[in-house]
Amino acid sequence: MSRTATASPRRPSLAWVLLRWLIILGIWGAIALGAVLLWFTHDMPRPDVATQHTRRPAAAVLAADGSLLMTQGDLFGEVLTLRDMPRAIPDALIAIEDRRFRAHWGIDPVGVARALWANWSEGDVVQGGSTLTQQLAKNLFLSADRSLRRKVQEALLALWLERRFSKDQLLEIYLNRVYLGGGAYGVDAAARLFFGVSARRVNLWQAAVLAGLPQAPSRTNPRSNPDAALARGREVLRTMVETGAITQAQHDQAVAQMELPPRPGTGGGWFTDWVVDQVEEAHPQLRDITIRATLDPRWQNAAETRLRALLAAEGAQAEVSQGAIIVLDAASGAVRAMVGGRDYRSSPFNRAVAARRQPGSAFKAVVYAAAIEAGAASPGSMVADGPLTRRGWSPGNGQWRTRGEITLEEAFAQSVNTAAVRVLDMGGGPAATRAMAQRLGIRSPVPNNASVALGTAEVTLLELTAAYAALVNGGRRVTPHGIRELVSEGRAQPMRAPPPEVAISAETAAAMRRMMVAVVTSGTGRQAALRGTVTGGKTGTTQDYKDAWFIGFFEGVVIGVWLGNDRGEPMEQVRGGTMPARLFREVIDAAR
Repeated sequence: MSRTATASPRRPSLAWVLLRWLIILGIWGAIALGAVLLWFTHDMPRPDVATQHTRRPAAAVLAADGSLLMTQGDLFGEVLTLRDMPRAIPDALIAIEDRRFRAHWGIDPVGVARALWANWSEGDVVQGGSTLTQQLAKNLFLSADRSLRRKVQEALLALWLERRFSKDQLLEIYLNRVYLGGGAYGVDAAARLFFGVSARRVNLWQAAVLAGLPQAPSRTNPRSNPDAALARGREVLRTMVETGAITQAQHDQAVAQMELPPRPGTGGGWFTDWVVDQVEEAHPQLRDITIRATLDPRWQNAAETRLRALLAAEGAQAEVSQGAIIVLDAASGAVRAMVGGRDYRSSPFNRAVAARRQPGSAFKAVVYAAAIEAGAASPGSMVADGPLTRRGWSPGNGQWRTRGEITLEEAFAQSVNTAAVRVLDMGGGPAATRAMAQRLGIRSPVPNNASVALGTAEVTLLELTAAYAALVNGGRRVTPHGIRELVSEGRAQPMRAPPPEVAISAETAAAMRRMMVAVVTSGTGRQAALRGTVTGGKTGTTQDYKDAWFIGFFEGVVIGVWLGNDRGEPMEQVRGGTMPARLFREVIDAAR
């Protein structure tokens, strides 16, 4: 009997086993990689929206001379190609942000290695490894989050951008979209905001300052921190020398030329708030607006600086903490300056527009105008100045010594209270004065009793200053306004204020002007006098020295001044003919 041999199964070779495991691991690895990529990219934005954007509606307010007063929202300038802008702009950006921009493909291993070495050597994060393309991906699509997921998304989007756009196109997108501080996106908006010129016309040092902004646009903002902006600009110029973009001689010349425009103060913050509120209320449908305003920077700067200086010096001694100033074009009502307080940044409340205060004797101009317009009196008419009593009320005359009878002109110039009550009677009583106040444009309630002759009505500085305009411009009531033109989506829309209307006769206006000149030449407002120039006005002081006013005119403008404290605390002997009258004169001197 023969034996049948049983064949043993062949074992797979080692190579086959390894191959099989490699295939299995490859499959699972691909699944794992897909899962990881899915986790990193499931919320990644679509990259095909690179040239689309959403932004906040923008508003800009320009002064009468075209200078920028305020920006609000997101500002985008003209979209420029590289051919449109000086070569210094892209050269500066590449030098400071990504010297190998033309060589890498969106991610720069050399730059990453260099940054890691620099950070390890310094023991701190002193250098980043992101390319310009990565920065663009972050600016276009991603948040500022520093998580691993965001960095991976940034790298993937950078690779996509490099495949989708040329290097020049990437630079153009970056330079037109990058945030550069102050609400400005893109080099053109930033150049207009910080230098007052288009990016087409920036010089070398301005290009360097712009290129230095993306790293820290808030910290190096030329408006809020000019020293840091210039220091960063010098750093950019040094890197341009290192990369060969400019010569050392060009560097030295640019550094010598570096000088930012004078740092603005509040930029007329109270004024810009006032006009922007009006536009938003009247035209809520408009998205991007440029407001061409009536404000004159010369008057605005003079009013702001002189008020601030007075409050810091004499004001501190006299316990005066706040003030307000209005400069108004007498013929048209255009607001040339508006200061609503001591400092806009610490208190944006507009005391020139929103605060109602008793004007004291500054209201007597309305009382006297009513009497003269009624034909009951003239500046040369006589009026008694002795004591009087009305229903238990006896107004005082301060230090004035009774003479029996004086002219209306002298009574007005010396601000004699008992004479003002009698002039009130001449004009037809409180009702006639209330009607005159309305004719002059005062909309605040006016008391219907004899105390109105001493200024017990509560009015705003703006409306009282506007009322005085009719007294000095020949009798025409004006409407205070601050907007000349609105520009939205390329369309200009003139904003015409209501035309001046006759409120009083030219003869009454001439008489009031004559009496206001007497206030400055021989009355309570002598400290408002200017040598060689005719000025006039009226002083006002309320009980316990809570408010002090001077409303006066100079050439073609009416200037209203108020000093006091927000809570009505008494000042130390501050009368309308003292600090307010001097401030009136000092503002004119500073503006001239």
